[in-house]
Amino acid sequence: MIKPIYPCLWFNGQAKAAAEFYCSIFKNSKIMADTPMVVTFEINGTKFMGLNGGPHFKFNEAVSFVVDCETQDEIDYYWGKLTEGGQESRCGWLKDKFGVSWQIVPTVLQQLLSDPTRAERVSKAFMQMNKFDIEKLKQA
Repeated sequence: MIKPIYPCLWFNGQAKAAAEFYCSIFKNSKIMADTPMVVTFEINGTKFMGLNGGPHFKFNEAVSFVVDCETQDEIDYYWGKLTEGGQESRCGWLKDKFGVSWQIVPTVLQQLLSDPTRAERVSKAFMQMNKFDIEKLKQA
């Protein structure tokens, strides 16, 4: 049997707090195991390991987690929750309070970008946005 792979997130003693934070945001989530060194949790069917590894390594934008959103309400919800104590960036990117990068992306974006008559205008519009605005993207 092929075993699935899953990410290990290195925290500076905050693995349990991070797992609790993420599980409070994503409705289909749970903490599966909690030890002093490792917290295993699941978000929407994807397993994660949080490691209390110390201050040696920091997160950066080279790795991010993408949240596909059908509606503006979903975008607003995830953006609001994940930026609490964190930091907004451009084009739907943000860092949460633990330094983990996320992309909060409308599912319609791929369709809009695949239309050759609109792709350039849509790209120009979203390059000006922090949090995506679906209506402005559709109007572009």
